[in-house]
Amino acid sequence: MAATDRIFVAQLAGLPVFGPDGEAIGKVRDVVASLRTDRQPPRVLGIVVELVTRRRIFVPMLRVAGIEPHAVVLSTGSVNMRHFHQRPNEVVAVGQLLDARIGVESGAVSAVVVDVAMEPTRTRDWEMSRVAVRERTGRLGRRGPVQVLRWEDVVGLGMAELSSQPQGAQQLLAQFDTMRAADVANALRDLPAKRRYEVADALDDERLADVIEELPEDDQKDMLAHLDEERAADILEAMNPDDAADLLAELPELDKNRLLELMEPEESAPVKRLLEYSFDTAGGLMTPEPVALTPDATIAEALARARNPELTPALSSMVFVCRPPTATPTGRYLGCVHLQRLLREPPSDLVAGALDTDLPRLGPTASLIEVTKYFATYNLVCAPVVDDEDHLLGAVTVDDVLDHLLPDDWRETLHHEEEGVANA
Repeated sequence: MAATDRIFVAQLAGLPVFGPDGEAIGKVRDVVASLRTDRQPPRVLGIVVELVTRRRIFVPMLRVAGIEPHAVVLSTGSVNMRHFHQRPNEVVAVGQLLDARIGVESGAVSAVVVDVAMEPTRTRDWEMSRVAVRERTGRLGRRGPVQVLRWEDVVGLGMAELSSQPQGAQQLLAQFDTMRAADVANALRDLPAKRRYEVADALDDERLADVIEELPEDDQKDMLAHLDEERAADILEAMNPDDAADLLAELPELDKNRLLELMEPEESAPVKRLLEYSFDTAGGLMTPEPVALTPDATIAEALARARNPELTPALSSMVFVCRPPTATPTGRYLGCVHLQRLLREPPSDLVAGALDTDLPRLGPTASLIEVTKYFATYNLVCAPVVDDEDHLLGAVTVDDVLDHLLPDDWRETLHHEEEGVANA
């Protein structure tokens, strides 16, 4: 390995990882170290690399050929492709050390860990030799200076202390800030339960709602159970109504009804409507918040609605046209306009002139198989769900169909791939 000076873990996390031939492998997500009982610096065992498939694997430090300012390069050899599992007495630096509250040996000073540094030893091993800390001043709006101390000079970084003391989450949230919700969900599942809950408590409602939507069912229920009732209701309000309904449907009846009572009426109403349908029907799959406009809306208005960044690509691919009201269940459904058609029409024209009135509709009781055949037949990623009285009830998107076609544990299967070995 090329000679490398002291490296701070927070700067290492997120760097791209390349194989010896320059091929992209993934990104560094954490550093794994083995804690010692004598308070000597922990030995760095390796790095956690997130592959492009989102699986996280462990790469020993002996396989790291070089650490550059903008990348990590691996040496030639085999890599164990088994999903990373943390062992007893191992610590993950980003996940467990950052934001930990510690004491300073030289005095009765309370501080917070903002970073840890690792450096090579004369035996070619690596160890976590330094801890960057910020004194906890207790004064609002005031932040103490950062000091870089030797590992031996701080108190409170043993496994017992890390497992029992409360931690903040600022440094870890900074790592998550640029990650997709699905990747944050994946990362949370790798954290110890205590740390996972601390991060959940620190995330804002919108972000936590997005992350919970990407968790497997059991983890969703566990996370919701951790939150107090008021915040759990707020999170459900921030979730997509169809995802909130799926989660509530898995809860005991008393818990489900209690959370629905705590939700704002305008937020709980669409969720209650979805709960009336079986989860494997068009009514149970649909979102009750499609893009719906009246026939006198212009093409420009329709495009503006489709450009809403909060819409998924599938949901923005189709605009539904109805008589007032446009909130579901709407007035009489007239037809839909495909996004490609909107792009071809003059912006000042009305959507009524671009309607696709021939596209068949899905009924709310259509089975999952019928919905799947519908998408395959008409090559769509979004479809209208209309009742017998021509009211638009919502829209089914292809991602919801895939979610229910895949095995119930598909997220866990992706997370825990079977063991394998690949050459880098």
